[in-house]
Amino acid sequence: MKTQILLAAEDTPNPVLPDWGEVILGLVAFLILLWLLKKYAVPRFEKLYEERTAKIEGGIEKAEKAQAEAEEAYAKYKAQLADAYTEAAKIRDDARLEAERIKEELRAEAQDEAARIIAQGHAALQAQKAQIVAELRNELGRNSVELASRIVGESLEDETRRRGTVDRFLAELGTGNGAGK
Repeated sequence: MKTQILLAAEDTPNPVLPDWGEVILGLVAFLILLWLLKKYAVPRFEKLYEERTAKIEGGIEKAEKAQAEAEEAYAKYKAQLADAYTEAAKIRDDARLEAERIKEELRAEAQDEAARIIAQGHAALQAQKAQIVAELRNELGRNSVELASRIVGESLEDETRRRGTVDRFLAELGTGNGAGK
């Protein structure tokens, strides 16, 4: 039995030590796999990696370019906005000055119109005064002639005489040398 156990022990492979045939076969299969990966898979991976890198770098460049364009557009927008504010302020100031000028023109026109109306009123008053004075002179003259005719007892019908008497009487009245002194 001891011999059988020894024989059986020699025939059983050691689980710690691998079989050399399997090791060689595994090594050959592994080398073939490495060669296939290096020949076909690695170049494809490298190509995809380069494409993806190019896309990312291109995307970054595009993003940087777009960022620069956006900043430039923003700067232009700010400049245009500042110009618009300046233009609006100028237009507002011009409109204010124009309104002041129009206001002054209207005020001057109104003053001229008021002066013209006042002058017309004065002229109308002077004309009315002259008309009233003339009417009063005529009335006063008629009344004076009638009164003088009654007092004197003679007729003062002669127009020239009557006018001369009335004018002399009114002149005396105007100078204060009247009969009532």
